Amino acid sequence: MKVTEHIKAADKTLFSFEILPPLKGQSLTNLIEGIAPLMEFNPPFIDVTYHREEYVYKKHANGLLEKVSTRKRPGTVGICAAIMNRFKTDAVPHLLCGGFSKEETENALIDLYFIGVENVLALRGDAPKTDANFVPHKEGHRYASGLVEQIIGMNHGRYLHDETEVGFQTDFCVGVAGYPEKHFEAPSISYDLKKLKAKVDAGASYVVTQMFFDNRKYFEFVEKVREMGIDIPIIPGLKPITTLSQIVNLPRIFYLDLPDDLLLALERCKSNAEVKEVGIAWSIQQSKELIAYGVPSLHYYTMSRADATYKVAKEVF
Repeated sequence: MKVTEHIKAADKTLFSFEILPPLKGQSLTNLIEGIAPLMEFNPPFIDVTYHREEYVYKKHANGLLEKVSTRKRPGTVGICAAIMNRFKTDAVPHLLCGGFSKEETENALIDLYFIGVENVLALRGDAPKTDANFVPHKEGHRYASGLVEQIIGMNHGRYLHDETEVGFQTDFCVGVAGYPEKHFEAPSISYDLKKLKAKVDAGASYVVTQMFFDNRKYFEFVEKVREMGIDIPIIPGLKPITTLSQIVNLPRIFYLDLPDDLLLALERCKSNAEVKEVGIAWSIQQSKELIAYGVPSLHYYTMSRADATYKVAKEVF
């Protein structure tokens, strides 16, 4: 079932969340068992992230270093199949521009459709940690709008090497990312919103936002988006803060602001346990206010750790 169909059929705000594939060499069992408690809240869909290559340096006997490409978190397609089989809920795999050719994307979409996946989240992706700037694959897409166009093209039976005949048609519902506090590379909010409009014009059916901690940012974002004529669902992304390091790392990595009230409360904390308590309380408050606003779903970034999200959901749903 498509995300948009779940939203249309619901008479209240839905609960959904995102997980990371385990590192290469780790079992899937811990991930599946770890998120099982969250099924109490009946998530109609679960997002599974997709990861591009990373570069590591392999030291040889002669002392020289070799730069080697590796994917540390493979398995997105398999995890989607496992989730659908185990929990009887829809899986939403992420697809990236960065690090993938159009051919690789097409093949991944065919695999996903064959196992029953009906939804994908189309993202540009970030640069590898070793690179200063995002560089698209030489045979891939530069922007997420191009990726959306390719997916929608397959929905109409258009494949890369079939220029005239219409092939088998997929039927994906395509989600895209939105940034209430602006994508860090965008020179202005208006420029960022034009990029979002391009993704919607290409065929996106819903938006999931980057995490934020000030609901006013989301409300203002929605207002601006609606003024541009974008009327698709906008799902807010949330994350309970759980560690002292996240007070610095989350703003630095995701280019977001922490509200003064939250920051003051976190600065009084002396341990991760105290931070987690504050973070959960703040997320509960955020969630309740967003539900009152009428959001279609609350989407939690769990980082595959369900305990904090479970405590929030227990108070909200």
